[in-house]
This record gives sequence, C-alpha cells and structure tokens, in this order.
Amino acid sequence: MAALPVFRWRLAPDGYATRRQLRARGLRPGGQGVAAQLERPRRRRGPLVAYLYRVDLAKPVRPMTPARWAALDKANAARRRCPACRRDAGYVIPGSLGMCVPCAYPEGTSHGIAA
Repeated sequence: MAALPVFRWRLAPDGYATRRQLRARGLRPGGQGVAAQLERPRRRRGPLVAYLYRVDLAKPVRPMTPARWAALDKANAARRRCPACRRDAGYVIPGSLGMCVPCAYPEGTSHGIAA
C-alpha cells in the first residue's frame, strides 16, 4: 500500500481539491480514492487533516431529478410530523423533545415551569 503525499496547510499544488472545493466547482470525487492530504499542525493535539482529490478525475455533480426532489420533500415532511399528535408542526421537530412543543409541554405549563 502506497503512502499518501502529505502537504502543509495551504501549500497543496494545483490540481488537488477538498470535497467542498470540488462541490463549489460543481464536481464530485466520482469514486476516486483520496489522492493526498493536508496537515495543519496544532500545539496540544494531533494535526488537523483534510483529504484531497484530483480535480482532473472528478466528475460533474448529478442533477436533481423530479424523483429525487420528491424523495427530499417526503423526508423533510416526515421531520415536521409529530409522532404523538400526527400533525404537521410547521417546523422540524427537535430531537431533544421527540415531539412538537405543544405535545411536549401541555396546556398550563411553559417549558416545564408551571404558569
């Protein structure tokens, strides 16, 4: 197994990009493995590491199809539906509560404190 080339922070040569940099250009890694890594030293902990991919091997981002948009809408709707009262809360249900605010804090109380 060959070792990855390691570059210092901000000193990577042209032709390499992180996932975010690829996405900003409308690209994705496209199945290629990590080509190199950046390391940013820190004083009391291990270095910060960023993985780099080759830009010339990157592929265009797949476009959103109507089926993908429908699946995304369905997933977001499920995050808004309260499991207790089965109503659309109009906002994403907080994971800490697990249900909409009116179900979590019934009438007569406000955030667990008696009124």
